[in-house]
Amino acid sequence: MIELCLDSAFAVFDAQDSGCVSYGVEAAGRRWFVKTATTAPSRRSLLRAARFHAAVRHPAIVRPEHVLDGPILVYPWHDGSVLNQATTHGSDRGALHRFQHLPRPDVEAAIDTVLDAHLAVAAAGYVAVDLYDGCFLYDFDARRLRLIDLDEYRAGPFTLDADRLPGSRSYMAPEEFVRGAVIDQRSTVHTLGRTIHHLLDSPAGWRGSHHQHRVVDRATSTPPADRYPDVAALVAAWRTTLRHR
Repeated sequence: MIELCLDSAFAVFDAQDSGCVSYGVEAAGRRWFVKTATTAPSRRSLLRAARFHAAVRHPAIVRPEHVLDGPILVYPWHDGSVLNQATTHGSDRGALHRFQHLPRPDVEAAIDTVLDAHLAVAAAGYVAVDLYDGCFLYDFDARRLRLIDLDEYRAGPFTLDADRLPGSRSYMAPEEFVRGAVIDQRSTVHTLGRTIHHLLDSPAGWRGSHHQHRVVDRATSTPPADRYPDVAALVAAWRTTLRHR
């Protein structure tokens, strides 16, 4: 059993609205990202995350190596920057600004990683909930994207029994705001379409191809029936664009 001392954390992440507080901790000769819950809803969220990570495996999805009583989720620490546009440091416009200036093939590779990970998510019978740019951890030195904080992913399809799901409006499908709506892979397709658009966009305008924009348009159609029917179909369409730049 790993022994943690949160009082000696080298980093604390407490400016969250999820009810979770996370820490960077050194233990057993390694660095860890330790996520704790401070409210009943956040405890349910971490229990949901533990179930998700027990069911889904993908190299880009950072999963806990230890689940302790509490629950407390202990993840391996990975260096990188979160691609959230709210991340700023002085006059720096943040990690997203740096990402938007990478060569386009590097951006496309990062997008492909997100999509490939969601093939594994779909194969395990899960749908994406609360996926947004705060879940994208990018290592600029290694040119590698990882997915973090997938705490709200749920087995699907399911019927929404609340007024809305948690998440960022700019990524969410319209049905995620409708009590009684069916949330399924077509909802995930919408969120992934918004991800493609977000990562290929820039202050100077769209960086992708016309073909890639058409993929985004179909993926983010308002009626679910007009979207790609599942994640696999979206990924196949996206990869066609890489062969026809």
